[in-house]
Amino acid sequence: MTPDLPIFTVPDFVIDAEADADVQAREALLDRAMGEGRKRKSSEKLRRGRLPSPGLAFVARNGAGAVIGSVRLWDVACGDKPLLLLGPLAVEPSAAGHGVGSALMRHAMARAAELGHGAIILVGDAPYYARFGFSALKTGGVMMPGPVERDRLLGHELRSGHLDGVGGLLAARGRRAERAQPQPQRSPVPARIARVA
Repeated sequence: MTPDLPIFTVPDFVIDAEADADVQAREALLDRAMGEGRKRKSSEKLRRGRLPSPGLAFVARNGAGAVIGSVRLWDVACGDKPLLLLGPLAVEPSAAGHGVGSALMRHAMARAAELGHGAIILVGDAPYYARFGFSALKTGGVMMPGPVERDRLLGHELRSGHLDGVGGLLAARGRRAERAQPQPQRSPVPARIARVA
């Protein structure tokens, strides 16, 4: 075993709030689990330039502390109806099948309910997400800002009736990610100070 590679000990894992130090590991995990095309998906248009909803970004860590799973929820709206967009949900391929994804889902959904959110939507595999109560029954009027297979646009109410009558184009809302400001270039020649006489 190579000591510099993460050790994927499953089922021993914990769900933790995502930290700034997890960004590189999360991005590498998403690339491995979802491939390079992940940034071209319709859902990504709603996430681009935004931060996850406060308190709703989680990672799963193995016994060695390595990130083996990730899920984030984002603030979106359909008309004037606030919703959460879940995704991406990703698990280290070598840790798949050990309940990491299910634990991340259940934790994220419970926390979203605790924070008072009304409903979660996502684009995903209906048979997988049905176990968490997601279906396409109330998302027929919802439109994504890009192509999506209708049977993969799923919703789950955290408060009964929150998705009743919802329709229209989903729009990003919530906190914007800060962009790094370019630093002014310094002149290699010292500036001259003019003397006023």
